[in-house]
Amino acid sequence: MRILCLSNGHGEDAIAVHILSAIQVQNPEINLAALPIVGTGHAYQKLDIPIIGRTQQMPSGGFVYMDNRQLMRDLKGGLLQLTWQQYKAVKRWAKQREEASLILAVGDIVPLIFSRLSGCDYAFIGTAKSEYYLRDRQGNWLPKTSALEKWFGSVYLPWERWLLSRKKCVAVYPRDRLTTDILKTYKIPAVNLGNPMMDGLEPPPNLSQMEKESLTFILLPGSRPPEALENWQKILRAVQLLVEKYQAVNFIAAIAPSLDPTEFLTFLPPLGWQATNSKPPELTFGDSEAQVFQQRKARLAFTQYHYAESLHAADFAIAMAGTATEQFVGLGKPALTIMGTGPQFTPAFAEAQTRLLGESVVLCPSPSAVPEKVDFLLSHPDLLQAIATNGRERMGTAGAAQRIAAHLLRWFC
Repeated sequence: MRILCLSNGHGEDAIAVHILSAIQVQNPEINLAALPIVGTGHAYQKLDIPIIGRTQQMPSGGFVYMDNRQLMRDLKGGLLQLTWQQYKAVKRWAKQREEASLILAVGDIVPLIFSRLSGCDYAFIGTAKSEYYLRDRQGNWLPKTSALEKWFGSVYLPWERWLLSRKKCVAVYPRDRLTTDILKTYKIPAVNLGNPMMDGLEPPPNLSQMEKESLTFILLPGSRPPEALENWQKILRAVQLLVEKYQAVNFIAAIAPSLDPTEFLTFLPPLGWQATNSKPPELTFGDSEAQVFQQRKARLAFTQYHYAESLHAADFAIAMAGTATEQFVGLGKPALTIMGTGPQFTPAFAEAQTRLLGESVVLCPSPSAVPEKVDFLLSHPDLLQAIATNGRERMGTAGAAQRIAAHLLRWFC
């Protein structure tokens, strides 16, 4: 029994690893392999899952669909040659059919096409698309949904639905209940088992015991350089305005471990932030490498670890990120997003994110709008309660990876 996992992005790799880890626990005899179509597959390497073909980091970082210029850069960087070599690697794996074989496609149509062309049975985890881009929580069309999108009938386009409805497609795991219900109307084997994006975010048992005296914001600039650094500078402008307004306020800068901290830290002293030896547990969670800064009564903890604890400790997010914003919203909390310049967090991406996450995301045209939006939220507790319900419904509960793994393993029985 063997499974080949195809994924196309850093976030997709992380989701795939959650599920493959659960498969290993539930059935250690399954022979696992992977092929990250975008990037080098660092997440798979940490789990010692063999990669069957060539990988390469493209100039766009996987965001070719957002900008034609990014696509041209990738084509010049060898995208077509890489895709052809990866396709041949999948075909080679598929021909070795001495045991039951299944391909698990994680992401969007690219790994799905690879799976179909392989000739093997395949399952699909749809991380990129949701009916919430087009519909409200009751399934009604959003005002911004175009006539063409309504004519297509679903966020999954007819050719994608064709791939998902083939006999070789044994299971489809959409990211939410609404998308599952819509796909089922097209006789697609969709199963609502939750969103693996929310796995691994359980709060530590002692978090509720920590005293909180001030409003806490988590700062999420994204994980891809150099865009994350540009986003960081915009977020810091909003931070300064919040310090002036609330004075006694806390910030947790949750910076991806892959990013160089020195580049981010250089912006703090010129803004009046002074390093302190104090490491308040409600902001650093025992992280010996965390750095804490103070400005009057405000505190800012800079950390690259204890990500889940940081999400749970914050009341609001100031976010210019994809996955991290969705995870924060999934905990039932509001995220204030600021329009960026890309290549990922463009105005178009930010607007689409508000459709995906509904009222849980408050879109700010500039950093100066953030304090006013925070004031509005704080003065409307009924809206905060609605945001809590909305976020959990759209993102689901933890444990999806274990449920999907169990469902996949039943296919082998």
